[in-house]
Amino acid sequence: MAWNDERVELLKKYWSEGLSASQIASKMGGVTRNAVIGKVHRLGLSGRATPAKPQRGCEPESRYEEPASVSFVRTEIEKLIVEPEFVAPAILSGGDMATVATLKGNMCKWPIGDPAKDDFHFCGQSAPTGKPYCGYHAQVAFQPAQRRADRPAQPAARMIAEAARRRAAN
Repeated sequence: MAWNDERVELLKKYWSEGLSASQIASKMGGVTRNAVIGKVHRLGLSGRATPAKPQRGCEPESRYEEPASVSFVRTEIEKLIVEPEFVAPAILSGGDMATVATLKGNMCKWPIGDPAKDDFHFCGQSAPTGKPYCGYHAQVAFQPAQRRADRPAQPAARMIAEAARRRAAN
C-alpha cells in the first residue's frame, strides 16, 4: 500500500481527531498500526501522549505511622528474637571443605565465596532432614515478617489496605 496524498490527508484528519493508530489503521484499511505510527513520525505530526491522570483514590498516601502500642509490641518481639551465632564451615575428614561433589543430603548447602574461584565451598554443617540449610543459615535466608515490616508497603498493598479501611468505615 502506498501513501498517496489523499491517504495522507485522511491520516492527518484522523490523527487530529484523536484516534489511536490502531483505530486509524482499521478505518483506512490496507495499513497496519505500525505503518500509521511510522508515517505519523515521518510527517512530524504532534504527539498527543499526555500523562495519565490519577484515578480517584490512587493518590499517594502519607507514610503510615503505626500506633504506639504496635510499636511497643514490635520492640518487644525484636528483643526476643535471638540472633544465632556464626558457625564455621564444616571441614571434612580429608581436611577439605564441602563442595558440590562432597555434599550429602543432610549437609548445609549455603554457598561461601565466589563460585568462579578455587576456594569456593559450602557450609557443610549438619542440616535438619529435608532442609537445605543449617540453623544459622536458615535464620539468614528466611527472615520472619517482623524483620521485613520496616520496609515500605508496595503500592498495591497500600491500596488494598485503604479500600479495607473505607469499607470498615461505612
